[in-house]
Amino acid sequence: MPKMKTKTAAAKRVRITGSGKVMHAGSAMRHNLEHKSARKRRALKRDDVLSTPQAKKMKGLLGR
Repeated sequence: MPKMKTKTAAAKRVRITGSGKVMHAGSAMRHNLEHKSARKRRALKRDDVLSTPQAKKMKGLLGR
């Protein structure tokens, strides 16, 4: 069976770490940044680990 192509939209939204975790960037950092406090912006800037069921689905979309 041939390997499935990577879904480009999924690849733009998540990345796989060396240990196999699926990381995603937080939302709410696209606009209205001048209204958010610096503390809030620093917290939103961090990447988070996806939950296990979501990570499994994303790995399927990434062809892994």
